[in-house]
Amino acid sequence: MLLGMAGTHPALVTLVVGDEELLAERAVSGVIEAARAADSGADVHDLIGGKVAPGELTQLTSPSLFGDRSVVVIRSAQDLVKDVIAEVVKYAAHPSDDTVLVLVHPGGVKGKALVDGVKKAGASVVTVSKVTKAGERLDFVKSEIKRAGRGISADAAQALLEAVGNDLRELAAACNQLVFDTEDKTINAAAVARYHKGRAEVTGFNVADSAVEGRLAEALEQLRWALGTGVAPVLLVSALAGGLRGLAKVGGAPRNLRGGQLASHLGMPPWKIDRVKRQLNGWGPEGLSRAIQAVADADEQVKGGGADPAYALEHTVQVIVASRTGR
Repeated sequence: MLLGMAGTHPALVTLVVGDEELLAERAVSGVIEAARAADSGADVHDLIGGKVAPGELTQLTSPSLFGDRSVVVIRSAQDLVKDVIAEVVKYAAHPSDDTVLVLVHPGGVKGKALVDGVKKAGASVVTVSKVTKAGERLDFVKSEIKRAGRGISADAAQALLEAVGNDLRELAAACNQLVFDTEDKTINAAAVARYHKGRAEVTGFNVADSAVEGRLAEALEQLRWALGTGVAPVLLVSALAGGLRGLAKVGGAPRNLRGGQLASHLGMPPWKIDRVKRQLNGWGPEGLSRAIQAVADADEQVKGGGADPAYALEHTVQVIVASRTGR
């Protein structure tokens, strides 16, 4: 059953609460897919909390003369202003039968009145907390492969986790690419080693590496290939963000830490730290700040703030490359 659904139809109001972005995104997608399964012509209005004006929700949820159904998604709902929170809570108590409302909140105290209010009003609640334990991440890898109708051995799942790291988006993208690249019913450790040690097929990580290393033509080519083979724009944005975060973390680490101490401090394996150190060549604080802001803008674009995710991603790659020192 899809997240946010009640029976075979989505709940009229769903609150997705928690700080695991990938799972939150999937919860939202699940509700949208359920709504469109019930009505293929349903319109989707994707909004950002800080930009929702008073009265806008009322306007979007007003009954249509033509009986059209719609889905209204409000992301970053913690940024809704007080008047809009009151409007949302009031609406949640008596939602329209023609509209499916999805609210996405990261948890925490900001916007808590909204969370408490819509819960009290009877909204369907989906909790998406951070996956922090190694065992939970292994289970995630196994479930990702299972979603694709395949299996993965325990040692292969462990090897993939060690190769990719702990970020759920990066793990999901790696699982997706591994399924695409292999044919065996059960993926083994040899396959993981083969496809994560110099294999030419493109993932978001290849795009990110090429961009932060200043190889514009290669990065754009890889980006288009990845989009053409079905890699989700949100995963590509995540990979770019991860590459830049790695630069910022390693670049800002205390100079007196070495080896295992540095790896422990950064929460990164030594091999990845060595790679990021090489990638730092040509980067300065101002350029890194510009690049990070560009990725933040792209994240908003691919989550509904813009009409063309592919263009937003290409522009972001260009800004990243241009932000390196001396370019």
